[in-house]
Amino acid sequence: MSLRNLVYSAYERRLKAKLVGKPVPRHVGVMCDGNRRWAREMGYVDPNDGHRMGAERIKELLRWCDAAGVGHVTLWLLSTDNLSRPAAELDPLLQIIEDLTTELAEEGNPWRLRMVGALDVLPAHHAAALKAAEERTRGRSGGAQVNIAVGYGGRREIVDAVRSLLLEHAATGGSIEELAEGLDVEHIAEHLYTRGQPDPDLVIRTSGEQRLSGFMLWQSAHSEFYFCELNWPDFRQTDFLRALRSYANRQRRFGA
Repeated sequence: MSLRNLVYSAYERRLKAKLVGKPVPRHVGVMCDGNRRWAREMGYVDPNDGHRMGAERIKELLRWCDAAGVGHVTLWLLSTDNLSRPAAELDPLLQIIEDLTTELAEEGNPWRLRMVGALDVLPAHHAAALKAAEERTRGRSGGAQVNIAVGYGGRREIVDAVRSLLLEHAATGGSIEELAEGLDVEHIAEHLYTRGQPDPDLVIRTSGEQRLSGFMLWQSAHSEFYFCELNWPDFRQTDFLRALRSYANRQRRFGA
């Protein structure tokens, strides 16, 4: 082991020791940003080399989350805006996401997968593969529940939730006036992609960008945010532990 790795290993142990007994986020949202930038800075011609390295980092992240006791993880892998990229870039990216999801669903892995997003906007064969991976993990309980956000946009999610609520209400024969009179935030929350899950306590974004870009707009109302300068493929366990340390040292007020 190199001296650099020895130093990092010692630092990780120190960070872990400081987190003992501290609050752990139940749900962590991760905006895995900076894959293309990383590839460019590393001299790769194909930006998808960055996405491939980013996919490898995701597998490590999930193991870190399991070790820390994080029960829910949401990974934003492809936004609705990303779907406008040229086919030469988008098609390989979709295949990388499909391969990653299929691998996470393999026998022996502990994670239960849940697709969150508008899969109908994806090519049918990719959507089918993602749903199949979700089905294969339905009975798992040994690791984190992992939300794979593909074809995801926060505004689209809220629109879909409202549409689902309206259709459900119409199916019971109720009127719009009745719905409007009794409508509250819980009615919409029950129709979000993440229904039944706790809202994210901590949202991490890499690559130095400090904005939500539409990620979990409804659910992140009281989330803590951690912005990291590193591009996603360079995100290490040390950086994850730093994010947990930052979260543990904050006093959450929930607007009070």
